Amino acid sequence: MIAVQEFVPPTIDIGAVLPILVVLGAAIVGVLVDAFAPVNRRAVVNATLSVAAVTIAFGWTLAQVGGSPVVTFNGAVVIDGPALFAQGAIALFTLLSLLLYTEKRLDPSGDAFTPAGSVIPGGEVERVLTMQKVQQTEVYPLTLFASGGMMIFVASNDLLTMFVALEVLSLPLYLLSSLSRRKRLLSQEAGMKYFLLGAFASGFFLYGAALVYGATGSLNLAEIDAGISGRVGVDSLLLVGMGMLAVGLLFKISAVPFQFWTPDVYQGAPTPVTAFMAAATKTAAVVALMRLLYVGLGGLVADWTILLWVVAAVTMLLGSVIALTQTDVKRMLAYSSIAHAGFLLVGIVATDANGTASVLFYLLAYGVATVGAFAVVTLVRDAGGEATHLSQWAGLGRRSPVLASIFALFLLSFAGIPLTSGFIGKLTVFSAAFDAGQAALVIIGLVSSAIAAFFYVRVIVLMFFSDPAEGGATVGVPSSPTTAVLTATALVTVLLGIAPGPVLELAQIASEFVR
Repeated sequence: MIAVQEFVPPTIDIGAVLPILVVLGAAIVGVLVDAFAPVNRRAVVNATLSVAAVTIAFGWTLAQVGGSPVVTFNGAVVIDGPALFAQGAIALFTLLSLLLYTEKRLDPSGDAFTPAGSVIPGGEVERVLTMQKVQQTEVYPLTLFASGGMMIFVASNDLLTMFVALEVLSLPLYLLSSLSRRKRLLSQEAGMKYFLLGAFASGFFLYGAALVYGATGSLNLAEIDAGISGRVGVDSLLLVGMGMLAVGLLFKISAVPFQFWTPDVYQGAPTPVTAFMAAATKTAAVVALMRLLYVGLGGLVADWTILLWVVAAVTMLLGSVIALTQTDVKRMLAYSSIAHAGFLLVGIVATDANGTASVLFYLLAYGVATVGAFAVVTLVRDAGGEATHLSQWAGLGRRSPVLASIFALFLLSFAGIPLTSGFIGKLTVFSAAFDAGQAALVIIGLVSSAIAAFFYVRVIVLMFFSDPAEGGATVGVPSSPTTAVLTATALVTVLLGIAPGPVLELAQIASEFVR
């Protein structure tokens, strides 16, 4: 006779997961708004709903930092310090990006998004919809779904939940990347590349999870680590599974050799979406990678430290060197993002609480400056829309000294110049790695930073010490949401550079994973 096991409903701590529920709930409501609300009201309602949801999520998450960790959904989700810090950062980046979505003043045909992603680019239907200034309001719930998936991703306590969250955050991004109003074919190519390569990366992650399950008998991270610690020696099945899991996550943070999608997608996607991906996705993937390595694969620390050491070194050098050759601002920022992925891996290689705290601070500092930098990109325009070729930025400091100074501030932060948040971020990451005995990797990081500083300074020189090109790009007058984003990101970049103490202390408090 077959014994029937009684179903045990999962225990759910609503308060702990409220930010996730609010964001995903607002996404579902946003879909209903698109289906039933009057056409002329959808954009306002969805924008207001989305901004309100992520603001609530950010505030609630911030209020929970420093509290006791919570394990919920029968152990599938854990709300600990790193998860809360990452969720707060993701909510902040989502909020800033959503404000950029609402910009309508810069483009006479509407916002940054195509009126209909399913029509033929340049066709009659698209032309008519553009003339009618039809707006793509689906971008708001798509962004909320991606943001909610990221919040689950950083709190996932087993490989199955982590995979589901990975898909929830990825699928909306594939769509968002292909919805640019200008350069439609380039945008659709970006979305297709991201989808195909992302599908391969997800397949690697899922297969790696299956191999780790076969080796340890569990998908729960703590049980995986216990299974590894209880083994005599390490078999090839476990090592291959670890490597395949790493592929899925290293792809998301644009680490070499899984970075090939990054410049094409950054260039082709609508710039507000690029800002969202560059800041929020990297934050989610890095924290999820740390959770996987520290909590689930702690027994293989000697093996994955060697792997990450090599990946970090190559990523820093390759991203910095190739960025020197770029003539497009968005592609330059993409290779800069690759280099910064390497700097973040340096902090992970430290394998201690100081390393975790430094990575959390770095993610916040880098994400804020990145959203601000892409906000500047949306304002430099010509007759074809955004003017992203570097030659069109010549003399920008004379056309708009304030905007050029703000962009220079973000570039100096990326370079790690003192009195900016980037300097404190790199200082903490390199210090943590040096204290952990990774001096050689720190030296490679310093060399990469010096190389990167060259192309950042090159752009600053181009803006302030070159004559404006005849008939070159102009600077658009932003609406209040974009102005608010530029002001907030610039202020945070400066404040984290001159008074980083409170945020560093917060990162230190939030640096312990529940194991």
